[in-house]
Amino acid sequence: MTNKYMYFIANWKMFGGLNSLNSLHKVMKFFKTFNKNKLIKIIYCPPSTLIRPMSKKLKKSNIEVGAQNCHQQSSYGAFTGSVNSAMLKNVGARYVIIGHSENRQSGETNKLINLKIKSALKAGLKVIFCIGETSIEKRKKITKQVLVKQVKLGLHKIKYNKNLVIAYEPVWSIGTGMIPKSKELFETIDFVKKKIKNCKVLYGGSVSPKNINELKLIKNIDGYLIGGASQDPKKFIDIIKKTYS
Repeated sequence: MTNKYMYFIANWKMFGGLNSLNSLHKVMKFFKTFNKNKLIKIIYCPPSTLIRPMSKKLKKSNIEVGAQNCHQQSSYGAFTGSVNSAMLKNVGARYVIIGHSENRQSGETNKLINLKIKSALKAGLKVIFCIGETSIEKRKKITKQVLVKQVKLGLHKIKYNKNLVIAYEPVWSIGTGMIPKSKELFETIDFVKKKIKNCKVLYGGSVSPKNINELKLIKNIDGYLIGGASQDPKKFIDIIKKTYS
């Protein structure tokens, strides 16, 4: 394993109540001892309902908290059920996931994603910007065209900086247990890095303790956006351990 900075982002999705926070103790204890001499950043992105209590619980650790999405408007407004970036930061979020494929499939456009990124950066949040192709787009062999469009429109009039992290998550991989072939994944991440200079690119899509040994061999990956496996502290810890073994 190289000595580069690695991200392990836990996307809890629609999971967890207050009792779920008890699982953090195992990760906090592990991270406290394991983190010595290792460049690791752990970020939990729970549902909005848990951001505040999770932030309090993790306050004395080096583990940070993020949100899973945000509204595009910076100021308050008549948007029932919505939460903007400033509100998320106010309750302890430091990051926000924007452009996740599940939200794209629910109707989020590249233009809307662009507005959300601008709003999040303005509020002082760091952005985890998700891009990725569907199974149909993959079969048509237009993955690169899709990614270029998502990056171009999503980052329109936004200069890439240290407060942005890219997460490549092929839609066809999420929740399926399938991951891209190693050569294919390396080439895709390399392609993104050439399009956006000096960017950090994470991989997301069915990351688990079973396939992390395969994924860690792909040297241009800067970390992982982990879904279901991050809800289980043992699996989450195993992924981190195996990345460095």
